[in-house]
Amino acid sequence: MITSAPDGGRRIRQAHLAGPSRRLDPRTHAVRPDLADIGLAGIVVAPRFADGVVMHAVVAAAMLRAAPEDNATAVSAVLFGEKFTVFDVAHGWAWGQCDHDSYVGWVRASAIKPGMVSPTHRVIAPTAAIFARPDIKTRVVGSLPLNARLAASAAGADFVAAGGGFVHRRHVSELGNPIAESLDPVTIALGFIGTPYVWGGRTHEGIDCSGLTQAVLIAHGIACPRDSDQQRDAFAPVDPANRRRGDLVVFPGHVGILADPLTLVHANAYWMAAVVEPLADVAARIEPVGYRRPMVDGR
Repeated sequence: MITSAPDGGRRIRQAHLAGPSRRLDPRTHAVRPDLADIGLAGIVVAPRFADGVVMHAVVAAAMLRAAPEDNATAVSAVLFGEKFTVFDVAHGWAWGQCDHDSYVGWVRASAIKPGMVSPTHRVIAPTAAIFARPDIKTRVVGSLPLNARLAASAAGADFVAAGGGFVHRRHVSELGNPIAESLDPVTIALGFIGTPYVWGGRTHEGIDCSGLTQAVLIAHGIACPRDSDQQRDAFAPVDPANRRRGDLVVFPGHVGILADPLTLVHANAYWMAAVVEPLADVAARIEPVGYRRPMVDGR
Protein backbone atom coordinates (compact mmCIF):
# COMPACT_ATOMS: atom_id res chain seq x y z
CA MET A 1 0.00 0.00 0.00
CA ILE A 2 1.24 3.51 -0.86
CA THR A 3 0.12 6.71 0.86
CA SER A 4 1.03 10.23 -0.27
CA ALA A 5 1.75 13.55 1.40
CA PRO A 6 3.15 16.85 0.09
CA ASP A 7 6.62 17.84 1.26
CA GLY A 8 7.96 21.19 0.09
CA GLY A 9 6.27 20.92 -3.30
CA ARG A 10 7.47 17.37 -3.87
CA ARG A 11 5.35 14.25 -3.48
CA ILE A 12 6.68 12.01 -0.72
CA ARG A 13 5.09 8.60 -0.22
CA GLN A 14 5.14 5.77 2.27
CA ALA A 15 4.83 2.13 1.29
CA HIS A 16 4.54 -1.31 2.86
CA LEU A 17 6.84 -4.05 1.60
CA ALA A 18 4.99 -7.11 0.36
CA GLY A 19 8.04 -9.41 0.31
CA PRO A 20 11.73 -9.55 1.24
CA SER A 21 13.82 -6.48 0.59
CA ARG A 22 16.39 -6.80 -2.20
CA ARG A 23 19.95 -5.54 -1.99
CA LEU A 24 20.41 -3.08 -4.84
CA ASP A 25 23.52 -1.27 -6.02
CA PRO A 26 23.08 2.30 -4.68
CA ARG A 27 25.22 3.61 -7.54
CA THR A 28 22.46 2.84 -10.01
CA HIS A 29 19.33 2.69 -7.83
CA ALA A 30 17.95 5.79 -6.12
CA VAL A 31 17.80 4.37 -2.62
CA ARG A 32 19.31 5.61 0.64
CA PRO A 33 18.49 4.96 4.33
CA ASP A 34 15.83 7.69 4.52
CA LEU A 35 14.41 7.88 0.98
CA ALA A 36 13.96 5.92 -2.22
CA ASP A 37 12.54 6.20 -5.72
CA ILE A 38 8.83 5.36 -5.76
CA GLY A 39 9.65 2.89 -8.52
CA LEU A 40 11.42 0.79 -5.87
CA ALA A 41 8.38 0.54 -3.60
CA GLY A 42 7.70 -3.09 -2.86
CA ILE A 43 11.31 -3.97 -3.64
CA VAL A 44 13.26 -2.21 -0.87
CA VAL A 45 12.56 -0.97 2.64
CA ALA A 46 12.61 2.82 3.03
CA PRO A 47 10.86 5.21 5.44
CA ARG A 48 9.71 7.36 2.50
CA PHE A 49 9.40 7.15 -1.27
CA ALA A 50 9.46 10.05 -3.71
CA ASP A 51 8.18 10.61 -7.22
CA GLY A 52 11.03 11.75 -9.45
CA VAL A 53 10.96 15.16 -11.11
CA VAL A 54 12.56 15.16 -14.55
CA MET A 55 15.14 17.90 -15.07
CA HIS A 56 18.03 18.52 -17.48
CA ALA A 57 21.52 19.97 -17.17
CA VAL A 58 21.96 23.59 -18.26
CA VAL A 59 25.72 23.86 -17.73
CA ALA A 60 28.47 22.27 -19.81
CA ALA A 61 29.21 19.73 -17.09
CA ALA A 62 28.09 19.49 -13.47
CA MET A 63 29.95 17.19 -11.13
CA LEU A 64 27.86 14.51 -9.48
CA ARG A 65 28.93 14.04 -5.87
CA ALA A 66 28.46 11.46 -3.14
CA ALA A 67 27.10 14.05 -0.70
CA PRO A 68 25.55 17.53 -0.95
CA GLU A 69 28.72 19.57 -0.59
CA ASP A 70 31.40 20.85 -2.95
CA ASN A 71 34.19 18.92 -1.23
CA ALA A 72 32.37 15.59 -1.31
CA THR A 73 33.79 12.81 -3.49
CA ALA A 74 32.98 13.24 -7.17
CA VAL A 75 31.34 10.14 -8.62
CA SER A 76 30.47 11.28 -12.16
CA ALA A 77 29.20 14.29 -14.09
CA VAL A 78 26.00 15.37 -15.81
CA LEU A 79 26.51 16.97 -19.23
CA PHE A 80 24.57 19.74 -20.92
CA GLY A 81 21.14 18.55 -22.05
CA GLU A 82 21.31 15.20 -20.24
CA LYS A 83 18.24 14.21 -18.28
CA PHE A 84 18.50 14.00 -14.49
CA THR A 85 15.57 12.80 -12.37
CA VAL A 86 15.43 14.50 -8.96
CA PHE A 87 14.08 12.81 -5.84
CA ASP A 88 15.23 15.25 -3.15
CA VAL A 89 16.51 18.83 -2.82
CA ALA A 90 18.47 20.10 0.19
CA HIS A 91 20.53 23.24 0.77
CA GLY A 92 20.97 24.04 -2.90
CA TRP A 93 21.72 20.46 -3.94
CA ALA A 94 19.58 17.95 -5.81
CA TRP A 95 19.76 14.18 -5.27
CA GLY A 96 18.77 12.13 -8.26
CA GLN A 97 19.60 9.78 -11.09
CA CYS A 98 21.21 10.24 -14.51
CA ASP A 99 19.16 9.00 -17.43
CA HIS A 100 22.03 7.85 -19.67
CA ASP A 101 23.60 5.37 -17.21
CA SER A 102 21.30 5.36 -14.12
CA TYR A 103 24.07 6.73 -11.90
CA VAL A 104 22.88 8.33 -8.64
CA GLY A 105 24.32 11.29 -6.77
CA TRP A 106 24.06 14.92 -5.75
CA VAL A 107 24.39 17.82 -8.18
CA ARG A 108 24.19 21.57 -7.62
CA ALA A 109 20.53 22.52 -8.07
CA SER A 110 21.57 25.59 -10.06
CA ALA A 111 23.07 23.29 -12.73
CA ILE A 112 19.72 21.77 -13.68
CA LYS A 113 16.29 23.02 -14.69
CA PRO A 114 12.86 21.39 -14.67
CA GLY A 115 11.42 19.80 -17.76
CA MET A 116 12.56 17.44 -20.46
CA VAL A 117 14.62 18.70 -23.35
CA SER A 118 13.77 17.28 -26.75
CA PRO A 119 17.31 17.11 -28.12
CA THR A 120 17.90 17.11 -31.85
CA HIS A 121 21.72 17.00 -31.92
CA ARG A 122 24.70 15.87 -29.91
CA VAL A 123 28.25 17.14 -29.73
CA ILE A 124 30.72 14.91 -31.58
CA ALA A 125 33.89 16.99 -31.06
CA PRO A 126 36.00 16.67 -27.88
CA THR A 127 34.94 20.27 -27.21
CA ALA A 128 32.55 22.43 -29.22
CA ALA A 129 32.82 26.22 -29.04
CA ILE A 130 29.66 28.29 -28.61
CA PHE A 131 29.89 31.52 -30.60
CA ALA A 132 27.94 34.70 -29.89
CA ARG A 133 26.85 34.85 -33.53
CA PRO A 134 26.94 32.33 -36.41
CA ASP A 135 30.44 33.43 -37.38
CA ILE A 136 33.75 31.83 -36.39
CA LYS A 137 35.31 35.28 -35.98
CA THR A 138 32.92 36.36 -33.26
CA ARG A 139 33.25 36.06 -29.50
CA VAL A 140 33.24 32.59 -27.94
CA VAL A 141 30.71 32.61 -25.11
CA GLY A 142 31.15 29.04 -23.91
CA SER A 143 31.86 25.47 -24.85
CA LEU A 144 30.18 22.09 -24.74
CA PRO A 145 31.74 18.66 -24.21
CA LEU A 146 31.56 15.51 -26.30
CA ASN A 147 28.12 13.86 -25.96
CA ALA A 148 26.32 17.00 -24.77
CA ARG A 149 22.76 16.95 -26.10
CA LEU A 150 21.26 19.98 -27.81
CA ALA A 151 17.86 21.20 -28.86
CA ALA A 152 19.16 22.96 -31.97
CA SER A 153 17.73 24.85 -34.89
CA ALA A 154 19.31 25.75 -38.21
CA ALA A 155 21.26 28.99 -38.32
CA GLY A 156 22.60 29.25 -41.85
CA ALA A 157 24.69 26.76 -43.74
CA ASP A 158 27.45 26.34 -41.15
CA PHE A 159 25.85 26.71 -37.72
CA VAL A 160 23.03 25.58 -35.47
CA ALA A 161 21.54 27.73 -32.75
CA ALA A 162 21.98 25.95 -29.43
CA GLY A 163 23.38 26.33 -25.94
CA GLY A 164 22.69 30.05 -25.76
CA GLY A 165 24.66 30.79 -28.92
CA PHE A 166 25.75 29.14 -32.13
CA VAL A 167 27.67 25.90 -32.63
CA HIS A 168 29.42 24.93 -35.86
CA ARG A 169 27.79 22.05 -37.70
CA ARG A 170 31.10 20.16 -37.88
CA HIS A 171 30.99 19.84 -34.10
CA VAL A 172 27.50 18.33 -33.89
CA SER A 173 25.51 15.52 -35.41
CA GLU A 174 21.79 14.90 -35.58
CA LEU A 175 20.62 12.29 -33.10
CA GLY A 176 20.41 8.88 -34.68
CA ASN A 177 23.41 9.52 -36.93
CA PRO A 178 26.40 7.71 -35.42
CA ILE A 179 29.86 9.15 -35.76
CA ALA A 180 31.42 8.08 -39.05
CA GLU A 181 32.96 4.63 -38.82
CA SER A 182 36.36 6.17 -39.58
CA LEU A 183 36.07 7.75 -36.12
CA ASP A 184 36.02 4.51 -34.17
CA PRO A 185 36.18 4.55 -30.36
CA VAL A 186 39.98 4.50 -30.40
CA THR A 187 40.18 7.52 -32.70
CA ILE A 188 37.78 9.36 -30.40
CA ALA A 189 39.83 8.32 -27.35
CA LEU A 190 43.02 9.63 -28.93
CA GLY A 191 41.37 13.04 -29.05
CA PHE A 192 41.50 13.05 -25.23
CA ILE A 193 45.26 12.54 -24.98
CA GLY A 194 46.70 15.05 -22.52
CA THR A 195 43.37 15.62 -20.77
CA PRO A 196 43.94 15.97 -17.00
CA TYR A 197 42.97 13.01 -14.85
CA VAL A 198 40.00 14.01 -12.69
CA TRP A 199 38.09 11.48 -10.61
CA GLY A 200 34.48 11.44 -11.80
CA GLY A 201 35.25 13.49 -14.91
CA ARG A 202 33.65 12.83 -18.30
CA THR A 203 34.96 15.73 -20.41
CA HIS A 204 38.06 17.22 -22.01
CA GLU A 205 38.37 19.46 -18.94
CA GLY A 206 39.05 16.39 -16.84
CA ILE A 207 38.32 12.67 -17.13
CA ASP A 208 38.88 9.40 -15.31
CA CYS A 209 39.51 5.91 -16.68
CA SER A 210 35.94 4.67 -16.94
CA GLY A 211 34.73 8.14 -17.88
CA LEU A 212 36.98 7.98 -20.93
CA THR A 213 35.81 4.56 -22.07
CA GLN A 214 32.18 5.50 -21.44
CA ALA A 215 32.52 8.79 -23.35
CA VAL A 216 34.05 7.25 -26.44
CA LEU A 217 31.66 4.30 -26.53
CA ILE A 218 28.57 6.47 -26.12
CA ALA A 219 29.90 8.75 -28.87
CA HIS A 220 30.12 5.69 -31.10
CA GLY A 221 26.56 4.62 -30.29
CA ILE A 222 27.38 1.93 -27.73
CA ALA A 223 25.52 2.10 -24.41
CA CYS A 224 28.03 1.93 -21.58
CA PRO A 225 27.75 1.98 -17.76
CA ARG A 226 29.82 4.35 -15.65
CA ASP A 227 32.34 2.39 -13.54
CA SER A 228 35.08 -0.02 -14.56
CA ASP A 229 33.55 -3.01 -12.77
CA GLN A 230 30.21 -2.30 -14.43
CA GLN A 231 31.92 -2.09 -17.81
CA ARG A 232 33.64 -5.39 -17.13
CA ASP A 233 30.27 -7.01 -16.46
CA ALA A 234 28.47 -5.30 -19.37
CA PHE A 235 30.58 -6.57 -22.26
CA ALA A 236 31.55 -9.99 -23.60
CA PRO A 237 34.89 -11.45 -22.49
CA VAL A 238 37.64 -11.91 -25.06
CA ASP A 239 40.47 -14.44 -25.13
CA PRO A 240 43.66 -12.41 -24.51
CA ALA A 241 45.22 -14.09 -27.53
CA ASN A 242 42.45 -12.67 -29.72
CA ARG A 243 42.42 -9.13 -28.37
CA ARG A 244 42.30 -6.34 -30.91
CA ARG A 245 41.96 -2.59 -31.40
CA GLY A 246 38.92 -1.26 -29.56
CA ASP A 247 38.79 -3.96 -26.89
CA LEU A 248 38.69 -2.89 -23.26
CA VAL A 249 41.40 -4.01 -20.87
CA VAL A 250 40.07 -4.38 -17.33
CA PHE A 251 42.28 -4.12 -14.27
CA PRO A 252 41.34 -4.07 -10.56
CA GLY A 253 39.66 -0.66 -10.31
CA HIS A 254 40.84 0.48 -13.73
CA VAL A 255 40.02 0.21 -17.44
CA GLY A 256 41.49 1.30 -20.77
CA ILE A 257 40.94 0.78 -24.49
CA LEU A 258 43.39 -0.94 -26.85
CA ALA A 259 44.80 1.14 -29.70
CA ASP A 260 46.28 -2.15 -30.92
CA PRO A 261 46.98 -5.47 -29.16
CA LEU A 262 50.10 -4.04 -27.48
CA THR A 263 49.12 -0.42 -26.81
CA LEU A 264 46.66 1.06 -24.31
CA VAL A 265 44.82 4.39 -24.30
CA HIS A 266 43.71 5.24 -20.79
CA ALA A 267 43.17 8.03 -18.29
CA ASN A 268 45.08 7.23 -15.14
CA ALA A 269 46.29 8.61 -11.83
CA TYR A 270 49.86 7.37 -12.43
CA TRP A 271 50.45 9.96 -15.16
CA MET A 272 47.52 12.15 -14.02
CA ALA A 273 46.39 12.39 -17.63
CA ALA A 274 44.94 10.47 -20.53
CA VAL A 275 47.90 8.85 -22.28
CA VAL A 276 48.97 6.20 -24.76
CA GLU A 277 51.51 3.71 -23.46
CA PRO A 278 52.62 0.12 -24.00
CA LEU A 279 50.23 -2.36 -22.42
CA ALA A 280 53.22 -4.17 -20.97
CA ASP A 281 54.23 -1.04 -19.02
CA VAL A 282 50.75 -0.73 -17.55
CA ALA A 283 50.63 -4.45 -16.75
CA ALA A 284 53.92 -4.11 -14.87
CA ARG A 285 52.17 -1.70 -12.49
CA ILE A 286 48.79 -3.41 -12.29
CA GLU A 287 47.91 -6.81 -13.72
CA PRO A 288 45.01 -7.06 -16.18
CA VAL A 289 42.13 -9.24 -15.07
CA GLY A 290 40.39 -9.54 -18.42
CA TYR A 291 39.53 -8.20 -21.86
CA ARG A 292 36.09 -7.15 -23.04
CA ARG A 293 34.68 -6.37 -26.48
CA PRO A 294 32.03 -3.64 -26.75
CA MET A 295 29.93 -4.05 -29.87
CA VAL A 296 27.07 -2.21 -31.52
CA ASP A 297 24.46 -3.96 -33.66
CA GLY A 298 26.25 -7.26 -33.15
CA ARG A 299 29.47 -6.03 -34.78
